[in-house]
Amino acid sequence: MIPDPLAGAYQATGCGCGAAWVSRYTIHPIWEGNMGHKHGMPMELVGIGGDSCAIVDASRVGKVAANSPAVEVMTDLRRIAAATVDPDTSLAEAQQIMVLRGVRSLLVVDASRHMIGLITASDLMGERPLQLCNQRGLKMQDLTVRDAMTPIGAVQAVTLADVMKSEVGDVVAMLRHCGRQHMLVIERDRNATTFVRGIFSSSQIARQLGIPVQTTEVARTFAEIEAALHA
Repeated sequence: MIPDPLAGAYQATGCGCGAAWVSRYTIHPIWEGNMGHKHGMPMELVGIGGDSCAIVDASRVGKVAANSPAVEVMTDLRRIAAATVDPDTSLAEAQQIMVLRGVRSLLVVDASRHMIGLITASDLMGERPLQLCNQRGLKMQDLTVRDAMTPIGAVQAVTLADVMKSEVGDVVAMLRHCGRQHMLVIERDRNATTFVRGIFSSSQIARQLGIPVQTTEVARTFAEIEAALHA
C-alpha cells in the first residue's frame, strides 16, 4: 500500500530523477498510464539567480505584418475566456464589464451560455441609447443590454476555415470595408454545430502593430493600421 504523501512517509527524490518517489520501503512510479508508460517530472527546477530578472513586455509580443497569418491577430476563445454579459444587465454595468475585462465588445449570452447577441462600446457610447430613450420615453438607466445589442440574427461572421487561409492585411481590409471594429469567427464541428471560436478586433490588431489605439475615430484607426501594415 502506498503511504499517504501528507503523512510524511516519503521524501522526494529531488530534481533529476523525477520518475519516482521514495518511500521508506521502496521506489514507486509517480503515475502509470493505461498504456503502461510511466510519467514523472521531466522538467528540472533551476534557480533564477542574480539580483533581478527582466519581465517580458506584453506590448512587444505578437508583432505582425500585412502578410502574417490572420490567426495571429485572432483572439482564440479556446485559450482566452470569452467576455460575456447577461441581456438584462444595465448599459452602465456592461460598460464597467468592458473596462474590467479590457475589451470593447461583449458576447450577450442566455442562461444556457448560448450567444444571443453582440454589444460593443460603440453601441453603449453612440447615438443608439439616446434614440431608444426618445422612442420609448425611457431614462438612460432603464435601458439594458437587450435594448442596445445587435441580435444574433443580424450578426455576421467569418469561418475559421477562411481565416486559416487569410493574412492580417485581409482582415484589416474586411473590417474597413464593413465599417466595423469587431468580427466574430465561427467554427462548425462534425455535427454541423456552430461555435463562436474567436474574435477579430481593430484595437487588438493595432496593439500588435505597435500603434496607438484610437477609441473614438474608426476611420483614423484604420488609416493608421493600414499605414503601419504598408510601412
